Parts: sequence; C-alpha cells; structure tokens
Amino acid sequence: MSKIAIVTDSTSYIPEDELEAYGIEIVSLQVIFGEESYREYKEISNDDFYRMLKERRDLPTTSQPSVGEILTTYERLAKEYDEIISIHISSKISGTYHSALAASRMIQGANVHVFDSGIATYALGFYVVEAARMAKEGKSVDEIMVRLDELQQSQDQYFLVDNLAHLHRGGRLNAAQFLVGSMLKVKPILTFRNKEIVVFEKVRTYNRAKQRIFELLEEILEQGYPMRLGIIHARRLEEATAWKEEFENQYGEQVEVVISEFGPVIGTHVGEGAIGLSWIRRYS
Repeated sequence: MSKIAIVTDSTSYIPEDELEAYGIEIVSLQVIFGEESYREYKEISNDDFYRMLKERRDLPTTSQPSVGEILTTYERLAKEYDEIISIHISSKISGTYHSALAASRMIQGANVHVFDSGIATYALGFYVVEAARMAKEGKSVDEIMVRLDELQQSQDQYFLVDNLAHLHRGGRLNAAQFLVGSMLKVKPILTFRNKEIVVFEKVRTYNRAKQRIFELLEEILEQGYPMRLGIIHARRLEEATAWKEEFENQYGEQVEVVISEFGPVIGTHVGEGAIGLSWIRRYS
C-alpha cells in the first residue's frame, strides 16, 4: 500500500490540532512590509501581523512560495512517501498552484498530484483535512482525488469585509465592484465564482448581510446532508463564537463547526474585521 503525504499552503488556516493530528505539511506564502518579508505560519503570528497592520504606514503586500521551496518540501517527503497530494489556494488569486505544479514536474522518487481548490482560507482547509483523513484510513490516491472533485460540488463560501479597499488594492476585486461598494456605502457579500472573488449581493447593513448568509446556509441544510461549517474571522472571535453557538443550537448534529482566523496573507487583502462562513458536505 502506498504511503501518501498531504501538502497545502499557509492560506488554508487549518487549526493546529488538525495539522498535528493528520501530519499535514505547510508551505508558506509571504507577507511583506517594506523591505521586511515574513513567511506566514512560520515567521509571523496573527497577533503580530494585525498589530503591524495598525502601526505601520506602509501597507503590506504578499508573495507566493517559490518553486524551489515547494520542491524542497516534496524532496524531503519523497524520502518517506510514495505519493504526495498537494492542495492549494485558488489559481486565479495566487500563483501558488502553478509553483506547485512546476515543482511536481521536477521531483523524483514520488508521484505528486496537485489540486486547485478554487477557493481560499478554511474552505481550502476542508479539502486538505478530508484528504488527510482518508490517507490516514488507508484510502488510495485515486479515491482521495475523486472525493476532492466531489467536494467541489458541495462547497461554498461567503464573507463580509469592513473595507473593500484592501481587496481592490491587492487586485482581488475589480474597479467597478470597488466603486459600487464604496459609493453606495453597501455591505457587499463576497464569494468565489470560477475561482475568483466576486460580489455576490449588495446589502445595506451588516445585520442584513449576516442574515442573508445564514439563509443561504439554511437552504443547503434543508437538503438533509451532514455538513462541515467553517467560520473564518479577522480579530472577531466573539462574533465568530456567537455564530458557532447559533448554528450548533439550531442544527445540532447535522453540522460540525470549526472556527479559524484569517492569517497575514489573506488578512492583507480583507483587513481587520472581516468575517465569513464556508461549508462543505461531511462524509464521515
């Protein structure tokens, strides 16, 4: 039976207990303040990042991991594993997937299977944790890759940001979307479509936007499938915890809820105060 390693990037924001439980490997994107570069997850904490975001005049930028860094990770894993499944942030908002693809063509000693999640944050983490769980259970690469494709049919993510300027400045939101949101003072609900961040709906207040996201979740849960929910926030733990309690009280065992936090790379683009909800079908 082949030994399978699971690799992802730092924007999956998987809680530490899950990373340790499944032995998931992380390659880091970078956040850059002026001349100072920090590898997410390894060289800068969320606390330090959000403090620097407030204190520094120079707004940060971000960068994908190099092909060489990913190749080094693959080569180390190839000494112990026959197969590597590498699952990454949407190829339309980061070059990480393409770097992983390039590295996969250079590695010897292991077969590498690179998967474009088409999404980011803990919505990406869902795929990674499911793949790692299946690998731990002894499932084959083919079985895992089929499941990843199935999961794409049941996943979705919606989020709210306090300031669209971060996304626009970083090139993740086009000028028209930015101007509409800014001029009308709306609270847009953002989502991923065709691997890109787009405005799903424009709502006037935070409470209405939140209620709309909850309605979208309810429509999905009415289908009867057990679901995994991920609440992702940027310095809004109290609000995220309230969402979690509401979902668990209302839906009981039909949902499994995880709270995660926007780290430095995605935090650069959404800013402090962002909060979102993702979901995916639960198979176990």
